[in-house]
Amino acid sequence: MAGKSSEVSTAVPPGPAATANGRADAGIEAALAEQLADVMRVDRVPVDSHFFDDLGANSLRMAHFCARVRKRGDLPSVSMRDVYRHPTIRSLAQALADTPPPPVPAPVHTPEQTSSAHGTRWYVLCGTAQSLFFAGYCLFIGIVLARGYTWVSGGRGMVGVYLRSVVFGSAVFAGACALPVAAKWLLVGRWKPGDFPVWGPAYLRLWTVRVLLRTSPMLLLVGNPLHVLYLRALGARIGRGVTILTHSVPVCTDLLTVGAGTVIRKDCAILCYRAHAGRIQSGPVVLGRDVHIGERTVIDIDTAMGDGAQLGHASALHRGMSVPAGQRWHGSPAQRTDVGLPQIAAAHCGTARRAAYGLVTLLQLFLVYLPLAVGGSYLLFTWLPGLATLLDPAAHGIASAWFYGKALALSFVLFFGLLTIGLAAVTVLPRLMNLLVRPGRPYPLYGLHYSVHRAVARTSNIKLFTWLFGDSSYIVHYLRAIGYDISRVEQTGSNFGTELQHESPFVTSVGRGTMVADGLSVLNAEYSSTSFRLAQVSIGPHNFLGNNIAYPAGGRTGDNCLLATKVMVPLDGHVREGVGLLGSPPFEIPRSVERDTRFDHLRTGDEQRRRLTAKNRYNLRTMGLFLVLRWLHSFGILAIGAAAVASSDPHSAAGQLLIAASVASCVVFTVLYFVLVERVVLRFGGLRPQLCSIYEPYFWWHERLWKVPDNHLVVFNGTPFKNVIWRLMGVRIGRRVFDDGCYITERTLTAIADDATLNAGSKIQCHSQEDGTFKSDHVTIGAGCTLGVGAFVHYGVTLGEGADLAADSFLMKGEEVPPGARWAGNPAVERTSASHCAHPTH
Repeated sequence: MAGKSSEVSTAVPPGPAATANGRADAGIEAALAEQLADVMRVDRVPVDSHFFDDLGANSLRMAHFCARVRKRGDLPSVSMRDVYRHPTIRSLAQALADTPPPPVPAPVHTPEQTSSAHGTRWYVLCGTAQSLFFAGYCLFIGIVLARGYTWVSGGRGMVGVYLRSVVFGSAVFAGACALPVAAKWLLVGRWKPGDFPVWGPAYLRLWTVRVLLRTSPMLLLVGNPLHVLYLRALGARIGRGVTILTHSVPVCTDLLTVGAGTVIRKDCAILCYRAHAGRIQSGPVVLGRDVHIGERTVIDIDTAMGDGAQLGHASALHRGMSVPAGQRWHGSPAQRTDVGLPQIAAAHCGTARRAAYGLVTLLQLFLVYLPLAVGGSYLLFTWLPGLATLLDPAAHGIASAWFYGKALALSFVLFFGLLTIGLAAVTVLPRLMNLLVRPGRPYPLYGLHYSVHRAVARTSNIKLFTWLFGDSSYIVHYLRAIGYDISRVEQTGSNFGTELQHESPFVTSVGRGTMVADGLSVLNAEYSSTSFRLAQVSIGPHNFLGNNIAYPAGGRTGDNCLLATKVMVPLDGHVREGVGLLGSPPFEIPRSVERDTRFDHLRTGDEQRRRLTAKNRYNLRTMGLFLVLRWLHSFGILAIGAAAVASSDPHSAAGQLLIAASVASCVVFTVLYFVLVERVVLRFGGLRPQLCSIYEPYFWWHERLWKVPDNHLVVFNGTPFKNVIWRLMGVRIGRRVFDDGCYITERTLTAIADDATLNAGSKIQCHSQEDGTFKSDHVTIGAGCTLGVGAFVHYGVTLGEGADLAADSFLMKGEEVPPGARWAGNPAVERTSASHCAHPTH
């Protein structure tokens, strides 16, 4: 490169700590320059040149630079945070020279030192027991459904069917809610802090209770006082006036203590257990009175928050951390801050109001919703033209072409009919209900306005439609139809991904030219323990939002910002414009770099219009394929169910067994069907690392893969069968991997070695899409590695054998974690004994 007086040749070896001109950091400076030149593939680099603006580096290259430096034992460790804060060799060397020696890393138990996991024999035995439980559960469901619908069908007229539907539906609901409670107390008793290996008897009990909890219909009542009573029945110690909005159910409920008046927002993970290095660890979580926990948070075991404490959005408490009373903390891991969550006026919301709301909810369930579900489905089977004859065993045999032709036609009518009705309802009903709730006005919880607010959120967040329209130009029109303010849109063809949620679309606006990746959660509602209010959320123009971002009302970002994956959106200070934000808590980074602008000529003018038109045509075909494949799946489910009903006598044991087999068959069919769909889309091959524009055909084809659903895999979390399914989908996965709920976006780019531990909510994403550029690369998870709850691993990453990534951490693209290392944070850095024990729980 063109030289300056301060240029350092990479041929110069690291010198002594003190040099002739008195700079103590000259040796570090020369060594860093040498490493960066190797990464940039140049002969020398000027020590005063800006990494991004002058040298044209990017975050991936700088991640490789940091990894090279960490391998040098004679150099201080460098993180991406250091690179962004000190973006020249000279300033970085000076900062590292001024930094005291790091504390000794926390002791790490490598796979050889930890007798954590049972061997293959226990792995197989546990899987066998889980399959038997699944078969027994399906048999139980089959018997209940067969006998119940037979009894309901004996009702005289509409009134008789309704009354019997009330009884049957109420009994099923109550039984399904009581079963997890009974299983918990019978199998476990009281949960205690402990440590036991996966795949063993103790784990099998935990898995059974967890599965029953996550299939309980009480999950439909999250945000209702009845849900709090349910957690108390499971052993949790919860005070009066607590508001819990998260669907993450604590499994080890006896270890959860929540003080009166506490608010736990949605998407907060509090499990009271975690998996680590092949072992299950359970521990207490203690939340004091009037605690407020924000969105997208993770609360690890052995943590505590004092009375009146707050934990901000996109934050985490790691094991052993304690927040003193009255303090505000945020970040991952959390640290003290002066920034608090918005406060709203309290409202009258006492025990009587909560009890009345719960009672009304039960009456609605038992007298309206459940009878409609039970009796309505019975009447549908009886009265729908063609369905009754389809279920009539005397009409035609189930092996005939007539049977499957009829099933195909009926599935078409049901699928596309319900799709059309749903699309009409989602664009009309929320608008009508929204007239009752005014933004900025506090309303008491557990009343009419609260019910309307929840109904708007539910009906306008139907995932099928965001999956259908997402990653295409048509998502903009859909969001505008349901209430978003996107009036001045600058179409890119990928303005929004397939995963998007909000609390009210009518107070959400997105500026022109903004692109949003998957996982955006718009936080339009603010809560206290007694009240809520809606607030406007405005995302500025020409922004790019990465994955898994919670954007709150009052976010201090304006025009032309890059919000990196899992970033905490700032709520204080000046409005950020023309910069990037990374991490939790956030810090500024460059808005874009040279590599990310190489395809800008495709984003403007005639060439952009031509390619956008081509992308729209391709996306239309993808959407049509998506609907056809979903319809064929519904046809398969209908055919399996109809065949079982038509060929069995529900009064006989054999008939009930056949119905139970059909329930299990539907689960297996769904998995195999979508595995086959994905393999066909991949042309029975695999993905390769890519760097391309979003206006190139490869990217459109890659987007098609994201339309293949994988939410059905949650049934297999924590079982050996999850590994079998991942293998069928192209993941190179080793033996005895424990997957408690990991998401993998690009399966054929992912390699996971033996005995790895993947916690609930962890994610391996082998791609990024920044503005108009798509990038993908491999991810390698070494043997015995652990990904904590909610941890996020980006593309181009390698975790060495036995490495540990803490809960809610974000491991950035291109990072290399050494074997046995412990990393934590957003962005993740190596964790030392000092940082690990900085805030012990007392």
